[in-house]
Amino acid sequence: MITKLTHLCVYVLDQNSAHDFYVNKLGFKVHTDVPMGPGARWLTVTPPEQPELEITLFPIAEGGVFDAETVRTMKALVRRGTFGPAVMTCNDLLATYEEMKSKGVEFKKPPTREFYGFEALFVDDSGNFFSLSQLNP
Repeated sequence: MITKLTHLCVYVLDQNSAHDFYVNKLGFKVHTDVPMGPGARWLTVTPPEQPELEITLFPIAEGGVFDAETVRTMKALVRRGTFGPAVMTCNDLLATYEEMKSKGVEFKKPPTREFYGFEALFVDDSGNFFSLSQLNP
């Protein structure tokens, strides 16, 4: 029986830029950043209050997992904003929204009341979109 999730993958266009975005704009902590051969690295970050969940900032690059055609397709899809890989929660959506906007985070949907709570949608530096939510108690 599966007992928990330890890692999830977010495909990024550039790991250095993603590192800066997730650490300096979202406030995540680097968990692992190690080289894995020529031009590759294993880079994971964690939400500040959930260090047991590692988010792998996985580059879309040829070799190993992806061939050239797959890389072209995936990069185009990520840039287009096709993927919304996660819901991130906070205690005060309006304050978090303003803080993130002041750091240059782009929002596609302003804070809006929904049946489950309060939500805004933002995009990372690659084009992935996320729900930022303050859930109803």
